Amino acid sequence: MTAYIDHLNTFSEADWLAAVDQLRECVHEVDRVALQVWFRFYPLELKRYLDEANRDEAIRGLVLQGKFEIDAMIDTSHHFLYGHRYWKTIKAIIETKTETKKTDDGSLIDLIKELGIEAAEKLHVARPLVNAISAVGLATLNQVGYDAFKQSPGENAEPKGLMAKSPDAIVAGREKDDSQGLFGFLKTVDKKYSVAFAGIDFSGKFPVMNDQLLTHASEKDRHEQWQTMDDRCWEGPIPVECTAASCGTCWIGVLGGREKLNEVARRERRAMKVFGYNQPEDEKPFLRLACQTKAYGNVSIVIPAWNGVFGKKVRGNVEELELEPATTSAKALREVVGNLSEPPAVAGG
Repeated sequence: MTAYIDHLNTFSEADWLAAVDQLRECVHEVDRVALQVWFRFYPLELKRYLDEANRDEAIRGLVLQGKFEIDAMIDTSHHFLYGHRYWKTIKAIIETKTETKKTDDGSLIDLIKELGIEAAEKLHVARPLVNAISAVGLATLNQVGYDAFKQSPGENAEPKGLMAKSPDAIVAGREKDDSQGLFGFLKTVDKKYSVAFAGIDFSGKFPVMNDQLLTHASEKDRHEQWQTMDDRCWEGPIPVECTAASCGTCWIGVLGGREKLNEVARRERRAMKVFGYNQPEDEKPFLRLACQTKAYGNVSIVIPAWNGVFGKKVRGNVEELELEPATTSAKALREVVGNLSEPPAVAGG
């Protein structure tokens, strides 16, 4: 392990989130929310908890499903960032710094900005376009270690559709609603919009009616065999199980259009804490449960490749497991997580 990685390991998840919050104004709007979403999708506290625990027992106890380990997604976890197109260069700079940097000092925000400055010069682009992917790159190195990081090919897919356009065009495209026709202003109940979605292995759009839950709209999309891409996707591209805020399967990040969603209600707010997803306290935050979220316009979302229930054991911010309503899913999760009265045994202990 190098001095560079040793130094990164001294920072907590709270330190990383504080640095991301401080960095926001230095990030182009196209990646400002995406950066915050990425750090919620891949929480450092969960990674460290699993590293210190009996892994198999912890994975069962935290009801982790899907691809929750970033080690297998070093080159793809950040697919929804505009800066993803610069990944090969960012990764190469990080590798060089890891191998050559001898000092173990500097604030986290300074380390990120230093990387962004060098990347911007090499790529001949504005720094706000590479600051987000620079932060993600360092956080990835911190979680997976140098050997795994270096062995990853560093390739990234060419951007398609809206993401192939300029940063400003992407921002404008996410804000725009579908046309409702010449007399659309007269419509109320039958207004129809679009939800643009992106997952690790798939992307696309599905229609959503005004005031319709995202999960209800998603389940009507039969264009693909979604379960062959993600076995949590029983119907449609958004993974679902309970549809009642009791399982945490349908959590999403909202990249654009969150102002066109309903406000978070008590049930969703409480459930997000139980699941451990670190939802911001905003009335319309960028992290939601799709089964509790209604659309009133076009929305752009990103779908995480995993889900779990780790608020009580990892976050420590949930006194009792209160999942509403008393569905079968909620009861099962209460039983599974509640039985872990003590943290899983440390491996080898």
